[in-house]
Amino acid sequence: MLKVAQRETGAAVVMITHDLGVVAGIADDVMVMYAGRPVEKGQVDDIFYRPRMPYTLGLLGSIPRVDRREKASLVPIEGNPPNLIHDPTGCPFAPRCPLVVDACGDGEPAAVMVEPGHMSACVRHEYLRDIQGATDVFPVPAVAHSPLEGVPRQQRQTFLEVENLHKHFPLKKGALFKRQVGEVKAVDGVSFDVREGECLAIVGESGCGKSTTLLEIMEMDPATVGKIVVLGKPVASLRRKAEITALRRNVQLVFQDPMGALDPRFTVYELISEPLRAFGMPEDQRQQRTRELMATVGLEPDHLNRFPSQFSGGQRQRIGIARALALNPKVIVLDEPVSALDVSVQAGVINLLDRLKATLGISYLFVAHDLAVVRHISDRVAVMYLGKIVEIGDVDSVFDNPRHPYTRALLSAIPLPDPVKERTRERIVLRGDLPSPLNRPVGCDFASRCPVVELLDEQQRQRCREAEPALEAVGAGDHQQPCFFPDRLRVGEQVGGGSNAGVGGLFGEGQCRE
Repeated sequence: MLKVAQRETGAAVVMITHDLGVVAGIADDVMVMYAGRPVEKGQVDDIFYRPRMPYTLGLLGSIPRVDRREKASLVPIEGNPPNLIHDPTGCPFAPRCPLVVDACGDGEPAAVMVEPGHMSACVRHEYLRDIQGATDVFPVPAVAHSPLEGVPRQQRQTFLEVENLHKHFPLKKGALFKRQVGEVKAVDGVSFDVREGECLAIVGESGCGKSTTLLEIMEMDPATVGKIVVLGKPVASLRRKAEITALRRNVQLVFQDPMGALDPRFTVYELISEPLRAFGMPEDQRQQRTRELMATVGLEPDHLNRFPSQFSGGQRQRIGIARALALNPKVIVLDEPVSALDVSVQAGVINLLDRLKATLGISYLFVAHDLAVVRHISDRVAVMYLGKIVEIGDVDSVFDNPRHPYTRALLSAIPLPDPVKERTRERIVLRGDLPSPLNRPVGCDFASRCPVVELLDEQQRQRCREAEPALEAVGAGDHQQPCFFPDRLRVGEQVGGGSNAGVGGLFGEGQCRE
């Protein structure tokens, strides 16, 4: 919409955003700000390919890439932004900068022209001229290796199994006497499993049913329609509350909003130790275990008596992770755990989750909208649409060779933090909105929005509109998708490496400034 408006009117656009992928695709000029001050300014290609300020370099290195297979650690920018109540005496980034020298404390550095049209407020800008990437400057934690590496998935223990899960909400009308007039099929026949030491991500548009799926798993209601098995024990077979409580300790949850998830009246010790107290651990053991958990998630154990408001957003999320780890669960459910965090803070939390999975052997069930984060942290991915799984398999297989048109549309919508790639990609723009689960279409749920349907003859279209496709294997692995005509897709770009049709010239006459 912004591109069309700019092209039609010739207007300039000022965009403020954390998403560097969006900046790469839209902006002509970029201003990077830190502590209320511009620290680098220039054309978009200069900022992304030739940054001359350590903060800019760190931001670029902290972003997971949807187009890359490698699982290297992201670049964390340690520390927190300065408190602006008191003006810093020198460079405001100096306390967090790996290139800091004595001159950085002599006063706030002035912005200087480092190249035509490219300005930087850093006394070390010449040193950065020949730097190839953020890892040449910022210390990056080593990738943790799991003892399960090399163990085939089929030989690993199944920690969580979901089979043919349904969640339908009755729709009722009437002022005095309510009568059911329909039902909303929020989750409709979902099946997957999570093995030891792996991360399964569930992705899809808002309203696709992924959050309802998590709620059904966490509820552990024996009356659930479908089969939920935790550590080999079917939830439906549990009759006593004590049995359900004992099983629940093996499945813990980390919420999206770290501040909203932590009671501001409790100290960190009270928050983390609460599950331990609920399961009867003595006070002296709770003290020791809580200190161990603080160290495990990278926090100072001596800060146990502080309150959540005294921590940054990233630190609060680490407290939430420590609380989830308290009972040594086998599975942690992650409900968009980094979406509320700044880019540089997000990198540290993602690195922590990677390390915990490798060293503790726990499994994650991960819900997210950011497919770049999904590719970085996940081993497998399930794509949901209108309450059903439309593609599932190894994350690299699904991202490099997406077979369902909905998966390809999702991947094409994820911006890349690379101006050249981002400006020449071809998008798949879906028509219309997600259909209401109250009035589900007959046949394939995606047919009304599918770009492939337009390429088919009338007989093939009729099949899509009348027959409901079932999941089928793609190749020799566990990659599955239900599309009748996956080979009829005509997409300009496959994110993992395919043809690039190129659509350049997105803006016409206007300019966009970030």
